Amino acid sequence: MSAETAVSQGRDEHYIRVLRRNFRTWRGQRPFWAGLLTLLGGIPIAYFPYATFKIGHMNLAMQTTAGAGSLIIGVLLVTLGLTMWFQHIVRVFAGVATILLALVSLPIANLGGFIIGFVLSLTGGALSLSWAPGRPVSADEAPAVQQAAPASPAVPEQRDGFDTDTHETSIEGNGGRNSAG
Repeated sequence: MSAETAVSQGRDEHYIRVLRRNFRTWRGQRPFWAGLLTLLGGIPIAYFPYATFKIGHMNLAMQTTAGAGSLIIGVLLVTLGLTMWFQHIVRVFAGVATILLALVSLPIANLGGFIIGFVLSLTGGALSLSWAPGRPVSADEAPAVQQAAPASPAVPEQRDGFDTDTHETSIEGNGGRNSAG
């Protein structure tokens, strides 16, 4: 292969570079970080109520009466995170539902998975609500040379009071109040 040989994109490249470019394109078309944070926030909310920690010879069980509620909230948050990835059209619903479930997890799921799951889920829901799909760049808007817009005046135009836009007001003798009859 010589230096003059054209390299077709995707054909003569290493497969990892192609996978990385495809993943970047996929990630840019959906609220990826919102889904990831929501998914990661659901895991501690569902896990901590069923966790058993060993400290030396002593078992520390975190099982509470709200274990089923925590499991439901955690599974719903993981599902909403996956929904943000694969059905990004319902991102607003998923964001609102994520924020509500994160708030409900505070009293039900051991302070929202010891605040970790609460903060991750709340941030993921906010990112999902604020994400908007980018518009494709057309050939006219290419980043080559962009013309600067003409500078607008910093101070609005001063009016002298004799325009057609001004309204005539009158002062009444009774303190400025008009009578109705």
